Amino acid sequence: MELLTASLELSGYATRGATEAGAALVALSAFTPDIAVVDIMLPGRSGLDLISDLRGVLPDLPVLLLTARGSVDDRVAGLRAGADDYVTKPFSLDEVLLRLKAILRRVGAQREESRLRYADLELSEEAHEAWRGGTPIQLSRTELALLRYLMLNEGRILSEAQILDRVWGGDSSDTRVVETYISYLRRKIDSGRTPLIHTVWGVGYTLLLNRGEGR
Repeated sequence: MELLTASLELSGYATRGATEAGAALVALSAFTPDIAVVDIMLPGRSGLDLISDLRGVLPDLPVLLLTARGSVDDRVAGLRAGADDYVTKPFSLDEVLLRLKAILRRVGAQREESRLRYADLELSEEAHEAWRGGTPIQLSRTELALLRYLMLNEGRILSEAQILDRVWGGDSSDTRVVETYISYLRRKIDSGRTPLIHTVWGVGYTLLLNRGEGR
């Protein structure tokens, strides 16, 4: 494992090595990896157990499994445990690098697809974060849910009843809560910028760039 860690460092990866499962979990307190390389044969607990532990801390962490076991059953067990791919020992560094790049490229594409965009507004459904013009915007969970619903229906006029049903799940019938949260979003999303959130009086709200009539 030390040789692999050193080789990955030489290839441009920042790494943290661990020789057993406990040390790997401790390392997460000071290092958040983009991907984990896990050997199935570890002292104490197996690599399959470690994958489960890692996913308990970082649910979306991709994992490349190293295994000396070449049987179909063992490879399937690794994938069922949550590994995104595997490399069978003995392996070459080139193969490990190619598998790492393929996993990271695939994960990156999936994360990119989970982003909603409208004008200069972005929302990451996976990271639960939003940006306007590249500037991060701190939003509560409810504000994010409301913004997501507006972005998924860009240009459409949404009534307060529709918003209550989809964002609050019918738990409230007080339309004033919609007005309140729309106001919160406007202060965070539109303040000092071209307005995107508009009121259509007597009808509802819409997310639209350069709407002519009133807000």
